[in-house]
Formats: sequence, C-alpha cells, structure tokens
Amino acid sequence: MTVYFIGAGPGAADLITVRGARTLASCGVCLYAGSLVPRELLAECPPDARLIDTAHLNLDQITEELVRAHAEGHDVARLHSGDPSVFSAVAEQMRRLDAAGIPYEIVPGVPAFAAAAAALGRELTVPTVGQTVILTRIAQQATPMPEGEELATLGRSRALIVLHLAARYVDRVVAELVPHYGADCPAAVVAMASRPDELVLRGTLADIADQVKAAGVTRTAVIMAGRTLAAEQFPDSHLYSTTRERPHAPCRTETGTGMGTGMGTGTETGEPGA
Repeated sequence: MTVYFIGAGPGAADLITVRGARTLASCGVCLYAGSLVPRELLAECPPDARLIDTAHLNLDQITEELVRAHAEGHDVARLHSGDPSVFSAVAEQMRRLDAAGIPYEIVPGVPAFAAAAAALGRELTVPTVGQTVILTRIAQQATPMPEGEELATLGRSRALIVLHLAARYVDRVVAELVPHYGADCPAAVVAMASRPDELVLRGTLADIADQVKAAGVTRTAVIMAGRTLAAEQFPDSHLYSTTRERPHAPCRTETGTGMGTGMGTGTETGEPGA
C-alpha cells in the first residue's frame, strides 16, 4: 500500500487539486494537520475512513500510525497544508518511510505564497523589475538557518522575498531588510490567505510592522517585500510581443474541450515572462 503526502492548499477547501481530492477519496486512513487543514476537506474521505488529527502527535507517533495503516493494507492520505515541497516537514517523514520500506508519493498543492499573491492581485515576477522570488523564514524558536541563508544575507539580492512563519517577528524582519531594500520598499502581509477571514495589509517596510501589530497578526501569514509588489511602469513581456517570431500556423479554436484560441499553434512556447 502507499502513503500519499497531499498538499491541501493554503486554506480554502476548494483550492485542493483535483488529484488531491481524488486521492483523498481513495484512502482508508487519513492523517491530517488539524490546526491548519480545513475540516471540510475531511468530507472527501471515504465514510468509513480512520481520521487522525496529528496536531498533538510527535514524529514517532505519526510514523507509527503510517506503519500501522500500511500493515493493515490501507492506502494512507497524509494531508498537509499548502504544498509539501516547502516548510511542510515531510522530508523527515519520508526518511522514516524509506527506512521502513513503505512506498509513498507526493501530490502537490497550492502554496501559501501563491494564494497571497492572488489576494494581492499581483504577479510576483515583473519584466525588468524583478524575476526572482526568495522563499524563506527566520530562525527564532525553531531550527537554525543554514550558514549563508540568514535574512541579512538573502536581502542583499533585493529580490522579492517571501517569509513564512515570521509574523511574530515582523520588527526583526523589517530591521534586517531595510538596509538593503530601503524603508520605502513596498511590503505586504497576507494572513489566512484564501480563507473567509483573510486579511491583507499593504504598505512599505517603514509602516508594515505597525500594521501587523495593530491587526494582531501573529501566525498563518506570509510577509512579502520587493519592488514588484507596486510595479506599474514596466515593458510588456516578450511572451506575447508583436516583435516575437511565431510559427505561421492558422489560429485554431476548439469548442467544448476547454482549449482556447491559439492552442496547439506553438505560440506560447519558450520562457514565459522573459
């Protein structure tokens, strides 16, 4: 049997992927992060599925449940918030499963930073303004950051930076970024992205910390800083440029297939946004 690490998405139950929902519906056991995963998603599980909230379990206890379910012949849904590829703590779980000889697969999910960008109504990569996004956190009461990944070091690039797990320490974040980005750099904080109680704060590094503290935001939030957050004057990307060479194929519209005009002509090949 197989353990499926499923990204539940940033918060809204309908932001789980189709594959994620289908996989969830096929598993006889579901271990879910109860403090973060919307309970509505549990309705996707089979009616007789065993549901286990891992909010108060340690790694050994979680592993025991995965091994037990596998031994009983069940596929297992391990439901994590966001996307399993970043800040999900799945690496150590997969290492335990490797040692136990238990197969697993990963089902991607919508990450929190993508939901935050949607809430802000911004593309995070803008031609000539910024083409790099840094996903990171700070070390406070958690695992230390590796050498060279301290915020002051990463900030030297002045790329759009996205911080997870840092809302409680927003003053420190601002203090370490201002020397590189400037106090006038656009900044934003999105808490509970995609959820009914979503909160969006916009400002600059000069005032965002005060906004965060006034709103009482301490968790389930991402902090963003970078010039792309307020970019208005920039050239159109090369992707749809009239100066770009395109194959001389007829434009085609396909009805009822979900495919729009131009699909299959090769007009969208290459590097998007370049």
